[in-house]
Amino acid sequence: MITASELRNGMAVRIEGQIFKVLDVEVKAGGGQLGGVVKTKFQNVTTGRLWEPHFRHDERLEDLELERQSMEFIYSDSNSCVFMNPSTYEQAEVPRAVVGAVEPFLQSGVRAGVEFFEGRPINIDFPAVVDARIVETAPPIHSGQDNTWKEAKLDNGTIVQVPLFVGPGEIIRVEVKTGRYLERIRERKRSA
Repeated sequence: MITASELRNGMAVRIEGQIFKVLDVEVKAGGGQLGGVVKTKFQNVTTGRLWEPHFRHDERLEDLELERQSMEFIYSDSNSCVFMNPSTYEQAEVPRAVVGAVEPFLQSGVRAGVEFFEGRPINIDFPAVVDARIVETAPPIHSGQDNTWKEAKLDNGTIVQVPLFVGPGEIIRVEVKTGRYLERIRERKRSA
C-alpha cells in the first residue's frame, strides 16, 4: 500500500478490483487547513479507458508489482498483438486496447518492453518518439512559411501532417501517441 502522494508515472494500482496504469500525477499542496489534492490520470488496462480521479494526499492505494520483459513484436490479428520473448520463445497476446496508439508503429522484429501482472500483459513500454520514412507526399516546396502543412503517408501506413519543405523518401521524427511531426532527420552523405 502507498499513499496517493507517492504515486508516480508508470506504476500500476488496483482500485475496486480494476487494474489501472498511472499515466500522469500532479500533486497540489493545500493551504491553511486544506489538505491538498493529488490529481491523476489512469488508464484501465483491460478496457483502455482513461479516468482522471482526485485523491487526498494521505489516501491509501494498492500498488502492484509488475514483471517487465523485453519482447519482439511478431504479428497482430483482429483482437490482439502478439509478442515473443526472444530468449524463451514464449509468446504473449496483448489486447489492442492495451497497445493503443503504438500499434501502427509496431513492425515485425521491433522490440518493446511488455509489462505483466500475474502473468497477464497489461502495458507496452514503447519509445515516445520514433523515426519513420515518408513514402508518399507532395513534392517539397521551399517557401518562407514554416506554419503551412501537408499530408504525408509513412512507411507504416500512418498519415501525418508535415511542413511543406519535407519530401518523399525523407525520414522524420514522430511523436507516437499523437502522430505529430517533430523534425526532419538529415541522412549523412557518404563520401566515395
